[in-house]
Amino acid sequence: MLTAKQHELLRFIHERLEETGISPSFEEMKEALDLKSKSGVHRLISALEERGFIRRLPNRARALEVLKMPDSAIAGSMPKPANDLGARTTNVPAQMPEAANDVIDIPLHGRIAAGAPIEALEDHQSLPVPAALLGPGEHFALEVSGDSMIEAGIFDGDYALIRRSDTARDGDIVVALVENEEATLKYLWREGGRIRLDPANASYEPQLYESRAVQVQGKLAGLLRRYH
Repeated sequence: MLTAKQHELLRFIHERLEETGISPSFEEMKEALDLKSKSGVHRLISALEERGFIRRLPNRARALEVLKMPDSAIAGSMPKPANDLGARTTNVPAQMPEAANDVIDIPLHGRIAAGAPIEALEDHQSLPVPAALLGPGEHFALEVSGDSMIEAGIFDGDYALIRRSDTARDGDIVVALVENEEATLKYLWREGGRIRLDPANASYEPQLYESRAVQVQGKLAGLLRRYH
């Protein structure tokens, strides 16, 4: 069952696609639903995607496809949005697809070690991220410190984009909280009742812990890199 905002967004996307053949931008969706930030749009889209109502077309940032509509919409009983989204999409001129530049802000939670574990700082900054880099789910970012993951293409100063999750498969690159105090970015492997956190740099040794000492905080979803 969809929430009122999910209904509203799905209707808006559907009507815009019907009118123009182009899915609306994150900014347009934010304004249409009277949301405070694009991150709210991202959460709604992720929820609709997880429930099978829409999907993101691969390799295209501004490309959504409506797979189905709720029964209430098909029956014509979907509640009309308070700000009349239908009126907003009426008589929209057809246009050529434009380059996507949708950006959303995700929480930036300090630095994380790609080396020996260091404290993951909990601050209140945010990082603007192209929406195309983020799939479904809730995300946050951490700044990488150290060089233990360079053979995986992760360098000191990169921003690791993390999808929140408390589970991971063997071989995933994860944010692991060790002894409830320190966080590190490593490959995760299970060995009996223990967890092995592997670096991607021959200069570093794997780290072996009891399973109860390691909590998965999320899985690597992408990277941002600054060039000076």
